[in-house]
Amino acid sequence: MTIFEDTWARAERHRPLRVAILGSSGSIGTQALDVCRKHADKLKVTALAVNSSCERLVAAAREFGVPHVAVADEARRGDLALSELPEGCEVDFGRDAVTRLASLPDVDCVLVAVVGEAGIWASYEALLAGKVWAPANKEALVAGGDLLMPMARPGRVLPVDSEHNAIFQCLVGERRSDVHCIWLTCSGGPFFGRSRDELERVTAAEALAHPTWTMGPKITIDSASLMNKGLEVIEAHHLFDVPVDDINVLVHRQSRIHSAVEFADGSVKAQLGPSDMRIPIQYALSYPERWESPCERVDYRGLAPMTFEAPDTEAFRCLALALEAGRVGGTLPCAMNAANEVANAAFRAGACGFCDIDRVVESVMDGTRVEPVCSLEQISEVDGDARRRAQAALEGMRR
Repeated sequence: MTIFEDTWARAERHRPLRVAILGSSGSIGTQALDVCRKHADKLKVTALAVNSSCERLVAAAREFGVPHVAVADEARRGDLALSELPEGCEVDFGRDAVTRLASLPDVDCVLVAVVGEAGIWASYEALLAGKVWAPANKEALVAGGDLLMPMARPGRVLPVDSEHNAIFQCLVGERRSDVHCIWLTCSGGPFFGRSRDELERVTAAEALAHPTWTMGPKITIDSASLMNKGLEVIEAHHLFDVPVDDINVLVHRQSRIHSAVEFADGSVKAQLGPSDMRIPIQYALSYPERWESPCERVDYRGLAPMTFEAPDTEAFRCLALALEAGRVGGTLPCAMNAANEVANAAFRAGACGFCDIDRVVESVMDGTRVEPVCSLEQISEVDGDARRRAQAALEGMRR
């Protein structure tokens, strides 16, 4: 199944659309709540999950009258903030509790914005239950795309990431056979134009200063290393059934064009708009309709010129490694992603240098025995093994 197939008919939509937001305290989750707040007549939040932010969870549950919540961190069972949950609200704990929210009868759409492996399990459960799946978790498609996409029902995968949402919009009404290539845009991050030698000396504080987007720290570092763009290529490959080598990364510093599709006849359709994640989130929740904008509009008459360049894969090795993992496929993207998470966290903690991120990833990829993806359990094993080897590689660098 690909999302080129039949769209989700308007008549099938429950009114209001009942939404589960998994990862509701993070950047995507809080902006999704903004959209739900603006369109309370069309969207009803029926389930929320956080990792450990109980106070934020309670505040959102009370505001939206949410009947089901979950906290992934088992250690938060005794958190006093949870005593303020609204009357009748059910609360549970652990990864499995988060996953169970995805299949509740009073949930139509599952927005998966949790970080890490938990997102894969929740995505699997949502698809198994026939829900609309709005993925904003990179691990799910990078590590488990081969497993998840065949489970998806036509028209029920609505990507949330700005680039994939843009590609989706460009493809509405088009045929897969007419697609020549995808142009996946990239801001270039805070280190655009720097040499490899210069990258060796950058700090985490510098890397966290993204020029156009406000994101969580892990994704912001991935954007600085261009790993984020490599992960997005793999996601686009699975979502749109397009070969990795037909997905071109295009550095567009102004972040106005969020991605484009080029067709067989030479025509190109691009999606433009403000650098505001509420727009793609809203489109994923409103599709096939369009609702009033959740943010200030752009006056295109006053914009500075837009520029386009190729990425430097020699300096930014993470992008090259991710593209190679995508070409090889199987379990290699899962191992690559896990190694990157470990190295990314180590860099943020000051335990390694910026360029050590790609060194760790390459080391783990070189030692990975690639197999076809066949189960969630296998993905968990590959992920865990890659994390152990990445940690060992980091320890070796410190000696």
